[in-house]
Amino acid sequence: MSHAATIRPVRLEDEQEFVSAARRSRKLHRPWTSAPCDKASFRRYVARFDGRHHIGFVVLQARTGAIVGAINLTNIVYGGFCSGYLGYFAFADHQRQGFMKRGMVLVIRHAFQKLRLHRVEANIQPANLASLALVRSCGFHKEGFSPGYLKIGGRWRDHERWALIRGRPAGGVWR
Repeated sequence: MSHAATIRPVRLEDEQEFVSAARRSRKLHRPWTSAPCDKASFRRYVARFDGRHHIGFVVLQARTGAIVGAINLTNIVYGGFCSGYLGYFAFADHQRQGFMKRGMVLVIRHAFQKLRLHRVEANIQPANLASLALVRSCGFHKEGFSPGYLKIGGRWRDHERWALIRGRPAGGVWR
């Protein structure tokens, strides 16, 4: 079985498959994140992506075209900052198979080569071992710890800050 993946922008036409996968993945995502699990939340999710400051991608299994996860590049600031934040989640039955790593590499390439960003950052709850393993495998470096950084599931949660800077050693994964 091939674990090759590709990415493309998320579209309204993805609603049924995306929402269904998100519903099946609630247990996997809890308490780290929550994906849109109904029509209204999916439409709000897609509406926030303007293609410049907020970009949402779906990760597709290359062989079947099935949506296996999502990666978002958000709060992109250009000019002297030239940075954006990554958020991501795999869908149940597709996690730990290499799809998200390949998708992440492709999103990072897009960020550095197409958008010409200088840096991408991922903020991860310290107990989310799968997410930490993903960013480490893509060459991210831990920069620090932020107590009470993001409100998720009704609680302010601590996060580790991980970043990748264009042109700095990163194991060559995204080049």
